Amino acid sequence: MRLRALLDTPTLGLRLLGGEDELDRTVRGVMTTDLRDPSRYLSGGELVLTGLAWRREPDDSERFVRILATAGVAGLAAGEAELGSVPDDLVVACRRHRLPLFSVVEDVSFASITEHVVRQVSSERAGDLAAVVDRHRRLMTSGPTGGGPEVVLDLLGSDLDLRAWVLSPTGRQIAGSTLADSGPELSGELAARLAGEHLAAARTGRRGPHRVTLDSATFSLFPIRHEGRDLRQTLLSDWLLAVEADAGDWPDERLDLLHGVTQLIAVERDRRDAARTVRRRLAQEVLELVQTGAPPAEIAARLRVAAPVLLPGLGAAPHWQIVVARVEWADGDLPGGPVAQSLLEEMLVDPGTFGPEPSDRIAVAHTGDEAVALVPLPVPDEPADASITGLHADQLLSVVREPLSRGLADDGRLTVGVSAAVHSAEGLRGALEEARHARRVAAARTGRVCAAGHEELASHVLLLPFVPDDVRRAFTARLLDPLRDYDRKHRAELIPTLEAFLDCDGSWTRCASRLHLHVNTLRYRVGRIEQLTGRDLSRLEDKLDFFLALRMS
Repeated sequence: MRLRALLDTPTLGLRLLGGEDELDRTVRGVMTTDLRDPSRYLSGGELVLTGLAWRREPDDSERFVRILATAGVAGLAAGEAELGSVPDDLVVACRRHRLPLFSVVEDVSFASITEHVVRQVSSERAGDLAAVVDRHRRLMTSGPTGGGPEVVLDLLGSDLDLRAWVLSPTGRQIAGSTLADSGPELSGELAARLAGEHLAAARTGRRGPHRVTLDSATFSLFPIRHEGRDLRQTLLSDWLLAVEADAGDWPDERLDLLHGVTQLIAVERDRRDAARTVRRRLAQEVLELVQTGAPPAEIAARLRVAAPVLLPGLGAAPHWQIVVARVEWADGDLPGGPVAQSLLEEMLVDPGTFGPEPSDRIAVAHTGDEAVALVPLPVPDEPADASITGLHADQLLSVVREPLSRGLADDGRLTVGVSAAVHSAEGLRGALEEARHARRVAAARTGRVCAAGHEELASHVLLLPFVPDDVRRAFTARLLDPLRDYDRKHRAELIPTLEAFLDCDGSWTRCASRLHLHVNTLRYRVGRIEQLTGRDLSRLEDKLDFFLALRMS
């Protein structure tokens, strides 16, 4: 339909404020938004409806209109309910960018305009698609009243006979059809395999949907992602839509509909991600207090604020556990912290749990390549049960290791460390160090996805303070004195090289970059270290010995 046709419908309550020469633009869809930057959800040709909640000062209008014009939207309709009238600065900005601008009277709802536009657009489509597009109007309005992903999946099932699920990158089911006759549930094992297939296909750069056949059933996998960013920044945190059908022979209209569905679900994904802001901020505040050595009383006060948010209705103060994760890319040009943060928020949820809400009880902060999760543990009713509470590293990755390994491909790595549970603020600093040490142990192993727990530190790191001084001196002298002597004679900097190599978890590329060396120079130095000490830095045991020697020196 054309923009001009909107003015021919008096019941819509639209008044043209500018853009008379652009009224022959074609409207291909409609979107309601009050986001300051809605560009990620725009594909061009939309009529954008806004209540102006994004406008805080006149300069905001120029920025908002520029974003819409760049995205190629057909026009903008602004409601009068928020400010009483459309501000002049918005009129001027639209005129500058040649964007048609309408005002919407207060007694006409955006839902009515959306319904009208969708109905007109859908009339150009054939058969069952027209009915589905029309019924999707509720999901294109602002606010949570659209019903979430389940509503759109139910419509796909009832109108197009398509079974579909929204899955996390680890294969956990976020949403599925709620219709009674929608068929058997998707098993956790099959969901994890679908997630792995999707991640592997996406890393090849092929456009979706990706078609796979598993257990004699064919699925089409549609990415639900944030566009315009490096794929590695979003792939391991975005959802996917799995449809039990072969989309290879679908007409363009049906493919367009499914891509539209993914855009609607992406809006819901973004809303729920934004809802985690408070928990992330709480985790960041606690982490900063712990790392700066704040008094335990101050940390305890902040934890008392966090506990009701993470465990509402809890009577007693919880125990706490810390999980540290690190995502690293071979070329080192992308920070892994945000990806690690999203992964921890997903991994720390029971994989058998349905829906997005369980992750609301986890607070995760990130700095650089590292993410730190603050996990509350309800205090057992019986003291005898205390030993069974808490997360275990070997179970944490049991379900997610395969799909995440495929997503990390040949250039990414995820390592995770898990602390023991602590009962109070006094133990958090030790728990953080414990989790970081455990992650280093995991990093010394082979594999794309590795984890280690506090149990694996009991034989060395936790016992270091109790090792007799003469034993400590003999151990460190045996390993490090040959390197120190060589450094004094040749100024070779073998000790700093060893420290950097271990700190980079044995990554030649990152270590060479940190030391500003050519990789061949680094290999020569590591070879000299191994020659002088008789150790092999590719072996986990020797890496740990060097790590402990440096810690005790």
